[in-house]
Amino acid sequence: MTAGTIGNDAGRPSTDEAHLSTLEPIRRRRSRWPRVLATVLTGVMLIGLAQELLDHGLRGLTNRLPRSGWFYLLFLLSYFTTPVVDFIIFRRLWRVPASAFGALNLKRVANDLLIGVTGDAYFYAWARARLKMVTAPFGAVKDVSLLSGLAGNTAAILLGAVALPLGYKLIDPPVLRAMLWSLGLTGVVVGALLFLSPIVFSLARRQLWWIYRWTMYRIAISSVALAVAWHFAMPSASVWMWVFLMAGRQLVSRLPFLPNKDLLFANFAILVIGHDRALSELMAFTAASTLLMHIVVIGVFGAGYVWERVKGWRRSGEAR
Repeated sequence: MTAGTIGNDAGRPSTDEAHLSTLEPIRRRRSRWPRVLATVLTGVMLIGLAQELLDHGLRGLTNRLPRSGWFYLLFLLSYFTTPVVDFIIFRRLWRVPASAFGALNLKRVANDLLIGVTGDAYFYAWARARLKMVTAPFGAVKDVSLLSGLAGNTAAILLGAVALPLGYKLIDPPVLRAMLWSLGLTGVVVGALLFLSPIVFSLARRQLWWIYRWTMYRIAISSVALAVAWHFAMPSASVWMWVFLMAGRQLVSRLPFLPNKDLLFANFAILVIGHDRALSELMAFTAASTLLMHIVVIGVFGAGYVWERVKGWRRSGEAR
């Protein structure tokens, strides 16, 4: 091989380099399934809302309205505590923009109207549609959802330890036994989740404890705010009595194996507070007000989502 040949080969690109130079860069197309899933879940939310409305969900609004303005302010504080705390959590995890607050409100509505994981699936789809903000949204959404359940179960155990010794005489023995069994099972679930935490959770331990603390804050703020709101609606009962009643409500709502939870809570509330008709009307008004807020949230943030989709379709049409 001559020097000239060596020089010519040195200045000429290799066969592999020549092949690579002919390749065009692949254009990455964002997957459409997250947006499709979010659209489908939004439709399911609307169906669930329509079902609640057809079931006379707003009938409680015809009852006597609470006169104190503090009731409405504290009710709104209780309602929006969940999406606000979720926004704080995901703001720290992902640096989400302000638009995430609307998605988190819809997440809360979906969890209330449908099965609990529906809202988490909706927010996961919302996050996947914006992959430039997060790299692996499933692990974080899953961890936050599990920690929310863990915090709720922990609150139920703590409230049961406080409330049952004080109010066990007001509960029928069969129901009391079911509550004790439920508390035991809840404790086993909490213990198993903590034992398997290295396998189950994806986030770092420091992040998990921080999320857990904020979730406990959310439960406490939301529960106390609603209890104080009820006090302003019916000031004949003390604030501490309403807080005790809210503890019973939180306990009953989290425990399995308890049939007719709403009826059980209503009977317990009447035994503790009294005022059978007035209390029933207040509970019905609170439930109807919550449904009304769901309608407002879907109307405001759902409309924003639809407008975002319309703009996306326009842009894709102009690009063609």
